[in-house]
Amino acid sequence: MASFPKWLIVVITICMAGMLRADDSMTKKGLAIPVSPQRLYADVKALTGIDPPRNYLNIESLNRAAEHIRAEFEKLSCNLTVQPFMVNDKVYKNIICSFGQHDAERIVVGAHYDVYGPYPGADDNASGVAGLLEIGRLLNELKPPLGKRVDLVAYSLEEPPFFRTRKMGSYFHAKSLADANITVKIMICLESIGYFSEEPGSQHFPFFAFRWFFPDRGNFIVVVGKWGQGRPVREVRDLMSQASRIHVDSINAPSLLPGIDLSDHKNYWKFGYDAVMVTDSAFYRNPHYHEPTDTIETLNFDYMTEVVKGVYWAVVNL
Repeated sequence: MASFPKWLIVVITICMAGMLRADDSMTKKGLAIPVSPQRLYADVKALTGIDPPRNYLNIESLNRAAEHIRAEFEKLSCNLTVQPFMVNDKVYKNIICSFGQHDAERIVVGAHYDVYGPYPGADDNASGVAGLLEIGRLLNELKPPLGKRVDLVAYSLEEPPFFRTRKMGSYFHAKSLADANITVKIMICLESIGYFSEEPGSQHFPFFAFRWFFPDRGNFIVVVGKWGQGRPVREVRDLMSQASRIHVDSINAPSLLPGIDLSDHKNYWKFGYDAVMVTDSAFYRNPHYHEPTDTIETLNFDYMTEVVKGVYWAVVNL
């Protein structure tokens, strides 16, 4: 892990001092948004049950994952498109389900469906994809008035060896928006949203000062953004907090802080779009991260349900 100069730690600490302190999780009333933990479970089970695992080497498995996502989106009254892209002479796919006005300003919600290595990837990132699918079902069932277009995007190739390269599925998608001069209000990345713990000491941090502002129990969700994006981070955090019983925290920090840019949202920053990540903090909490033990049994679907409620509420009210 990188070492940080003292001035950077002081500045980040001061910025964090204005954030909401984490309260006891699952104590708020929340809103009666009909998120189904059973549907979330079924989607995670479908993705983690694909064998061999859905990594870049197993094109057939990635196609099976893409087909599951496409089939679930096909059940909805949305505009469904497939965005193929070529990497190393192989075709990979982004699956896109769109709601709202065709030519309106967009909100993009995305999650990657590939995995690292030969692992099941329940939290990373079947949980995010399950949340994405459930948000689509809610938009379809509840039919909220949408003043904007909402694009739900499932990406391939987020994981190594393509991470931080122009071969990521999210890079292709973000670039296609920029090339077409599409206005995007915000991109929300769902990255590992299913692992929670009430055990003391279960939450870890990149450096000690974080302990002054966040609890040591991994029972909350975090909205993450880079410096200069305080407003969209606060907006997403506050709207999620209105709808969810789980506590929603937030952080803005330089992208060099380990974990701040470790998902698909980073590619939207490259094209000048506001983008945030909603995450359980992955390896700062989950001991099963990038391990064969990242299985469905380790996820908490009650907490995950509350996260999805919050993200849905943010999407329809931004």
